[in-house]
Amino acid sequence: MPTTPTYPGVYIEEIPSGVRTITGVATSITAFVGRALRGPVNEPTRIASFSDFERVFGGLWSESTMSYAVQQYFLNGGSDAIIVRVHNDADRADAELPTGSNGDALNLEAANEGSWGNDLRVRVDHTTRDPLPGEEASSLFNLSIQDAATGTVEPFFNLSTDPGNSRFVTPVLEQESQFVRVADPGTVLTTRPNKHDDVGLGEDPFGPDGANQFTPFAGGDDGEAIEDDQLSAANLQGLKQGIYALEKADLFNLLCIPPFTRDTDVDSGTLAAALAYCKKRRAVLLMDGPSDWDSVADVVGDAEIDGLRDENAAIFWPRLLMPDPLKENRTEEFAPCGAVAGVFARMDAQRGIWKAPAGIEANLRGVRGLSVPLTDPEQGQLNPLGINILRTFPVIGPVVWGARTLRGADILASEWKYLPVRRLALYIEESLYRGTQWAVFEPNDEPLWAQIRLNVGAFMQNLFRQGAFKGNTPQEAYFVKSDNETTTQNDINLGIANILVGFAPLKPAEFVVLKIQQMAGQIGA
Repeated sequence: MPTTPTYPGVYIEEIPSGVRTITGVATSITAFVGRALRGPVNEPTRIASFSDFERVFGGLWSESTMSYAVQQYFLNGGSDAIIVRVHNDADRADAELPTGSNGDALNLEAANEGSWGNDLRVRVDHTTRDPLPGEEASSLFNLSIQDAATGTVEPFFNLSTDPGNSRFVTPVLEQESQFVRVADPGTVLTTRPNKHDDVGLGEDPFGPDGANQFTPFAGGDDGEAIEDDQLSAANLQGLKQGIYALEKADLFNLLCIPPFTRDTDVDSGTLAAALAYCKKRRAVLLMDGPSDWDSVADVVGDAEIDGLRDENAAIFWPRLLMPDPLKENRTEEFAPCGAVAGVFARMDAQRGIWKAPAGIEANLRGVRGLSVPLTDPEQGQLNPLGINILRTFPVIGPVVWGARTLRGADILASEWKYLPVRRLALYIEESLYRGTQWAVFEPNDEPLWAQIRLNVGAFMQNLFRQGAFKGNTPQEAYFVKSDNETTTQNDINLGIANILVGFAPLKPAEFVVLKIQQMAGQIGA
């Protein structure tokens, strides 16, 4: 509001500039959904390196194809991932700490399901601080938890069995421990757990000496191999579990669902559900060619893939031959989605999302070979079908040699034929969606439309300067329209402000044609 002058003098008013900078969102945050050795279940967890995955989810595990996909993602240039761990009837390990009072016990359980919890050990001692006024000394105890697999110890001092105490054991373990929880949070103990045997100075409290130095956990189980029901069952959407656990994540750009086991592919129904969810979240689903594709004829004859043809999906084949660190680095076959997602992230960082993530720069690191080596004529049968092929060339090595969406089959003649075009559109949509939230509830008239044109135009101009669009001038490359032509009086009455944004995409030179002509010598007259 303008200042109301009340006395003779000079008044200062600060006038808003109307500039609200629109920042582009991330382009290659990759979500992985699958089985892991340990870690939170159905909780999307963001990691920035494979070391983070090892710390939170236990690292490579022979039963987890997802663990290998994550490793290959970071190996090939990925830098940002979201992990959703699911399981099939896994159990938590637990331990009982008797109190010696009326048969009561403090029952602890591992923080999450899996046999990893069987390596936990817990130790109690009563060397606590002096009780505060109104505090019972018999309620205080110290708790130490060791993960024998890693040697990591979590110490918790001056815990209490009194729910009114600030160090009440249940919330302290729930919020501060990575290893354990109180199995029944509603349990009220009348006294503290019995202490374990004392150890001498310099002795390992979790060592083998003594019959009562600690209590081991037991009963943890990894369950069976996951199936489609753990990812896409009808009730999971409301529970925000399986692929729908990503509802709790702010943003992801690529989704990878590795095969359930080394021999079990993801069902087309689950892929269809994941694709529908990706469209809702403006993300791209990276699919692996089925394990039974052993030749070009298998690919051409597979009609099941036709039900998944969408501009937000891409499929890559054949599979990768890579060393398996858990099998003395012997060569094993792996689905390519994790490595391909890493190439996407690397190309985005080096060249931009508008550059096709394919070509001699899109090399696949750590790959020894491909499950089905293909020739140019063989790829010539699959490329028109929208199947992205991985190839191996002399000197260059294994590379991604295709950049089409599943709507990229020639017969469909889709405007979303190429991955970089589709991903650039999704990037612009998500960035503008987040960057124009300020306009909601603003007065719907020319001042608002002018601000929208200014801020959206600045964002598009920045992309143009980076080389994201076709054209030599901004007028040829993009336009932003928001005025009384896009927003009519009826729209205003309905509370709607329309913004029209157009751009001229760069399309990859998928075919390079060299024309060579012989110059005949001139004959003198």
